[in-house]
Amino acid sequence: MHELMDFLVANGYLVLFLWVLGEQAGLPVPAAPLLLAAGALIGMGKLSAAAVVLLSTLAAVAADLLWFRLGRRRGAKVLNFLCKVSLEPDSCVRTTQSRIAKSGPRSLLLAKFIPGLSTAAPPLAGAGGMSLARFLLFDFLGSLLWVGSFVLLGFAFSHQLELLAAYSTRLGAWLLVLLLAALAAFLWRKYGQRRRFVKDLAVARIPAEELKARLEAGDAVTIVDLRHPLDWLTDPRTLPGALRMKPDEIEERHQEIPRDREIILYCT
Repeated sequence: MHELMDFLVANGYLVLFLWVLGEQAGLPVPAAPLLLAAGALIGMGKLSAAAVVLLSTLAAVAADLLWFRLGRRRGAKVLNFLCKVSLEPDSCVRTTQSRIAKSGPRSLLLAKFIPGLSTAAPPLAGAGGMSLARFLLFDFLGSLLWVGSFVLLGFAFSHQLELLAAYSTRLGAWLLVLLLAALAAFLWRKYGQRRRFVKDLAVARIPAEELKARLEAGDAVTIVDLRHPLDWLTDPRTLPGALRMKPDEIEERHQEIPRDREIILYCT
């Protein structure tokens, strides 16, 4: 923490702008510690609160605007890419779709506080047809709330952060070892969860080529298209003869699904 504060004082606001821009653009460089450190430096009188908050907010909005434009033009391809590199790839788009469908532009106010939603919300808003003016308004307010929260937290605990910096200096290289060990344990746990999910899913999957061959052969199968309505905005195609319904409609509409043949669920 001590080195981080020295780095911020020496290099100023440009580093903060580029760091937040990089994190919101998708780089693995967490901005929260930097915003906390900036808040602490504001409390020590070494940085301007207005400049820190404004530059960080504009950096976040600039990156989000890029993803919004890409989502508007590329749709599902952009979302698929983001979820492949996400630590929660099996739920990132689905969670984002549900929140945006329920709350609309207001979901952008808290998006940056929710892992997965922060990255996927801007391109999904673009793919879903949200107007640029509405996106910029709510994204700016959400980014301002996110930046302001961490900066205010750092400002409020500036004295404690100074003490933390002093302790971290005493620990030296051991602190780095502990942080790397904790990160490695977290990533290993996520990797194990992903492998178990894929293994369980593979047991019940049917390859697209096999399904195509069975349809061409006239086999009696029922295909249920469970994709979210927002998926249809980016790719309105579906499989031949598929019955469309949302996952939360299965219990209500289950009688529409024939019981005398194999049922194949299609969700992506």
